[in-house]
Amino acid sequence: MLSIISYPVFGVSILLALVMSIAWFPVGWFQFRPEWLGLMVFYWTFRAPAQFGIVGAWVLGLLLDVLEATPLGVNAMAMALVAFLVLTTQQRLRMFPLPQQCLLVFLVLGINQMLVHFIKQVLGADDAGFSYLWPAFTSAVIWPPLCVLLDNLNRKLG
Repeated sequence: MLSIISYPVFGVSILLALVMSIAWFPVGWFQFRPEWLGLMVFYWTFRAPAQFGIVGAWVLGLLLDVLEATPLGVNAMAMALVAFLVLTTQQRLRMFPLPQQCLLVFLVLGINQMLVHFIKQVLGADDAGFSYLWPAFTSAVIWPPLCVLLDNLNRKLG
């Protein structure tokens, strides 16, 4: 697929993901907001593993911790885990059609959400149930158009 990345596309996509991660959503829909930064970490680790990896994902997660005012390191560890899981399955993931990639996006970002939820529970949050998995589901639904859009932009500008 793609091995050379367009750095303007990379920068703008990461910036937009950070903005969308802290952007206001309608109150009833907040729990359905996709995991934007997780999607970008997944995409860039998948498409350009030589240029973007665990350390880059950790730094972006740390930045998300600061933006969301969560305990420092929670999102950093979760994003590093996303990058690690994508790197370990990257060669097989390239052969998967988009529906199977959506399933893997759901699984990896679901693990991300479970880790963040677990750490917040240990630190005293009182959020019960499995509603924390909705962002992983909506991220999997958004994956095909996002992947096609970023692939086209990367091809044109890279």
